[in-house]
Amino acid sequence: MRLGVLDVGSNTVHLVGVDARSGGRPTPMSDWKQPLRLVELLDDEGNIEPRGVDKLVDAVGEAAGLSSKLKCEEFLAFATSAVRSATNSEDVLKKVEKKTGVRLEVLSGEEEARLTFLAVRRWYGWSAGRISNLDIGGGSLEMSTGTEESPDLAVSLDLGAGRLTHEWFESDPPERKKINLLRDYIDAELAGPAREFHALGEAGLAVGTSKTFRSLARLTGAAPSSAGPFVKRTLTAPGLRQLIAFISRMTAADRAELEGISADRSHQIVAGALVAEAAMRALKLDKLEICPWALREGVILRWIDQGHDLGDDEGDND
Repeated sequence: MRLGVLDVGSNTVHLVGVDARSGGRPTPMSDWKQPLRLVELLDDEGNIEPRGVDKLVDAVGEAAGLSSKLKCEEFLAFATSAVRSATNSEDVLKKVEKKTGVRLEVLSGEEEARLTFLAVRRWYGWSAGRISNLDIGGGSLEMSTGTEESPDLAVSLDLGAGRLTHEWFESDPPERKKINLLRDYIDAELAGPAREFHALGEAGLAVGTSKTFRSLARLTGAAPSSAGPFVKRTLTAPGLRQLIAFISRMTAADRAELEGISADRSHQIVAGALVAEAAMRALKLDKLEICPWALREGVILRWIDQGHDLGDDEGDND
């Protein structure tokens, strides 16, 4: 069955078309994305600004139209941190549905972490033992750990790269004082969750998912995306510390010239790197493996596991 999956993230609206089947890899046969940066379009009261709502409506409408052109038989549309945390979230959802006919499912932070963990577990398999996963989005940081397909612990914190850039950095490049203050803030936010993670034991495999981690790995020497998903990519704590010292002194325009980082994300990579470095330090991780699968794959895998790919009355459509 052809499935359209629309991910309304804090940075990007991303549509993939997948020929989903039981036992098959959720590999996109089509891929469309549009930068939105919703988390940077919040007013002082936490509402998504009218221009942000209009941009979201347009993007969702375009994605729904593309899904129809791709002959997708099912359409899954979900939203994450920026919509989830917005004060006017319900009003935004109603307007999107009224204008486009698409009702976005808002994932909780814990659910987001759990679905991402499912994708990571399927990618690495049971032989990995306990996995600890970190995922940095535009609006939030998800952390999870476990020995099964469902994690023992799943945590979501408002430590997304776009959110922190919007809330903490006023200059380009950011002031050293602001960077140090943000470091202290991130450390304080991670202290409690880190204790819970340590209580569950050391991970056999530490993993990083998301565009932020892929960019950081590439900036520290990992293979480019053109090398394909099966090339092993890692991010080390020493390499990350050296990278932060380098990119924190550059403007966003200069960072955009570096191989491995897109222009629409270059302004927020410093905050993303600070979160990555702090999370690895808090969990005492010297190295992360970069997994090509993340939330979207987790959503698809859960959908297939529920029997929806059967395409007939035998499927469990609850």
